[in-house]
Amino acid sequence: GAGSPRPPRSSTMNTLQKQWLEAVRTYQHVFVLLFVVPLFSLLVLFTSLWWLSVLYLVGLFLGWDTPSQGGRPSEWMRKQTFWKHLSDYSPIKETVELPPNWNYVLGAHPHGIMCTGIFCNFLTESNGFSQRLHGHRPWTATLDSLFRLPVYHGYIMSLGMCPGNHQGLDFILSQPQLGQAVVIIVGGAHECLSMVPGEHHLTLQEQKGFLHLALRHGAALVSVYSFGENGIFSLKTFATGSWQHLCQITFKKLLGFAPCVFWGRGLFSATSWGLLPFAVPITTVGERLSPHLCHPVLQWAAPLFEEHRASCGVAPLLTSPSSSLALCHLPHGATEPLIPCTLTSTYCHTLLLQ
Repeated sequence: GAGSPRPPRSSTMNTLQKQWLEAVRTYQHVFVLLFVVPLFSLLVLFTSLWWLSVLYLVGLFLGWDTPSQGGRPSEWMRKQTFWKHLSDYSPIKETVELPPNWNYVLGAHPHGIMCTGIFCNFLTESNGFSQRLHGHRPWTATLDSLFRLPVYHGYIMSLGMCPGNHQGLDFILSQPQLGQAVVIIVGGAHECLSMVPGEHHLTLQEQKGFLHLALRHGAALVSVYSFGENGIFSLKTFATGSWQHLCQITFKKLLGFAPCVFWGRGLFSATSWGLLPFAVPITTVGERLSPHLCHPVLQWAAPLFEEHRASCGVAPLLTSPSSSLALCHLPHGATEPLIPCTLTSTYCHTLLLQ
């Protein structure tokens, strides 16, 4: 009868196998980050083979400054095929353009739970970073404390992560070879706490270290935004002032990151609870900023967001107020917002830049 032809059975089977492989590899990535690497770190410290622990810890001590001196990035690790499965699962794509022969500081939003868009697009070759942006060397800044964990520090250094301190970032941008591209997740852990699917909240800290870093080294500033990052997990949010929220803030002050209660879907069922991310497309866009911006912290994110929101499926502000962009600026040392901000119709309690 009439109608479109049915796809060959072998093609359907191949598609199902590919989808299953993508889901398994994605689940493996989440499981490794949350459990496997931290577990190995503990085993190094508490193994019965005490002499192995001593040798490892001596090596860790002797290489204490290695993370702040470029680390040990591995192209072999960045080019592993399982990163491609992780990228294809959502899928994840990136459209950032960086002209050669220049150094860059990329201020990225939002943080999300695991910075999956930044991870795939800049820490791996899953989307062909080196082919598209030949001559650039990507780095992503993260918490200094993570580089003090046995095993874990080697894992993140192999992917090109670096400590987000002056020593580490200055070392990278002082290299004679141009093309260094340092990604800084500006909102950090606090931005993670305001993660709501369908809403876009940016947290801008008063410590504008990434701006000073770019000025100090003559690097170009690039605004980066990952649409869909907040939609791959659901997050349990706690009311401001509740004991749970206070615990999160206290934990963040002490260790630099806040514990979150989050969940995705199950590995075998899309309707069950689990740690497999929801298959929400993530699109990372970027734009080099004009050097003449007088207040780039407030001016860089909104134009980039408005330019690309329609192509990424984000509804216009007038038809969907929850899809608007809220810029939240917290003063140094503050844990809670202070006064209402009406940069868009989404309200956030905040302090405005003077």
